[in-house]
Amino acid sequence: MSRMHFYLKERLEEVRKRVLYEQYAARKIPTWERIILTWMVLLPFWLVVSGNSRPANVAIGAATTLIISSLMRDMLTLDVRSKGNILQKGLYFMLVWAPQLAVIMMFRILESSVRVARNVMFMDINPGIVKIKTDLNSDTGITVLANSITLTPGTLTLDVRRKLGETYLYVHWIDVETLNREKAGEEIKGDIEEWLKKIFW
Repeated sequence: MSRMHFYLKERLEEVRKRVLYEQYAARKIPTWERIILTWMVLLPFWLVVSGNSRPANVAIGAATTLIISSLMRDMLTLDVRSKGNILQKGLYFMLVWAPQLAVIMMFRILESSVRVARNVMFMDINPGIVKIKTDLNSDTGITVLANSITLTPGTLTLDVRRKLGETYLYVHWIDVETLNREKAGEEIKGDIEEWLKKIFW
């Protein structure tokens, strides 16, 4: 190949990265919204872990989690899609998205547990490592997807690779039903990826 070809390839890659960054920057939510969203996640966690609902404890928890949220805001909410105002995001997450994820994960874990138990009882095991593609681009979304797959019995996320703007997960599957990447992805990811696309870009 000529030097011109490599030069054009490098320039196209730079343009692609710039466009992706601009799209990402346009989707980011403001800093103060990220602080409040992080605080809305951390405060209930504080109250559950402390097990104390006295006003003094709630006040200390609110102040402490607000300080932590202002320092760690980017860890949870940097990749959140920007739609609606802060109240809409918070209420929609607490009343719609969180219950949806809980129900989806509950059914996925139950279904996979029964399937794994059946495989173990009948020694009908065909383990293997499959490579599946994800449409998620954000680090947080990919991390949540990989952890959700690992949490489901019978599957374990081994590695995440990015290549030419696409992201692939390498998953150990206890009973490989198909080698087709699309079908394996649908079987392993289920509805989890579609749910995550509503929140993370």
